[in-house]
Amino acid sequence: MRIEYKILTGRLLIKIIKKRRLKIRIFHTFAKRKKFSENLKFMGIYENWSAEIKKFENPVKAKILQGFFKTGKGEYGEGDIFIGATIPQIRSLTKKFRDAPYSEILKMLESPFHDFRLSGMLVLVEKFERDENERKNVVDFYLENTKHINNWDLVDLTCYKILGVYTLNGHREILEKLSDSTNFWEQRIAIVSTMKHVKNGDFALTLKFAEKYLNHTEPLIHKATGWLLREVGKKNIITLLNFLNTHASKMPRTALRYAIERLNPEQKRHYMSIKRG
Repeated sequence: MRIEYKILTGRLLIKIIKKRRLKIRIFHTFAKRKKFSENLKFMGIYENWSAEIKKFENPVKAKILQGFFKTGKGEYGEGDIFIGATIPQIRSLTKKFRDAPYSEILKMLESPFHDFRLSGMLVLVEKFERDENERKNVVDFYLENTKHINNWDLVDLTCYKILGVYTLNGHREILEKLSDSTNFWEQRIAIVSTMKHVKNGDFALTLKFAEKYLNHTEPLIHKATGWLLREVGKKNIITLLNFLNTHASKMPRTALRYAIERLNPEQKRHYMSIKRG
């Protein structure tokens, strides 16, 4: 009996030891995974974000985009670099990084890669639209970093969704100040931001900036001005025609062509026949 008892006790002891060893291994595995998870949590968001964008790298597309956005010497996008990501691909990351702190968004905006800057800007739009209490912070950050908003898509895809909405019922001095800037990207931000105003039936700032830009020398300002005037015409054709009747002779031809795009053929011929004086 004693021998059998000893054998049984020994077997139980072995089982207990094995179970304890298993528990210890499980504990260490869990601890390692927890530590790895914490490392991921505190790992730089920028590194993760940039790695995600780089998955969309397309050298062929990049070359096309660098031509399309005029990145050559002396052109408006001189020195800009693309990895070749499409807008839908970049948008697909917006919700994933929408809670990124401003310090990490700034890293994206400071990137030499256009795709990174666009992703950062779209996250700002997401922040602005998600949380009304965060809107002033988004606007302040946007205005502090306009030097990084240096191509027309970065402007056009974001400014009216942030500054346009924010200035609907006040703070219009923000757009006034931008329109007086010596930086034509900031001037474009000013007039394109009024898109939201126009859609709400308020044309005052759009017409004011369009008149201010009559003698502007930058084609991208001419295009933006004509585009916004065309949008005014969609809402109120009389307002557009009154502006054209007063200013058509002084308007840059590109701005005029954009503005009259939706007019009937006879009206188009009339305004294009007016000599610029």
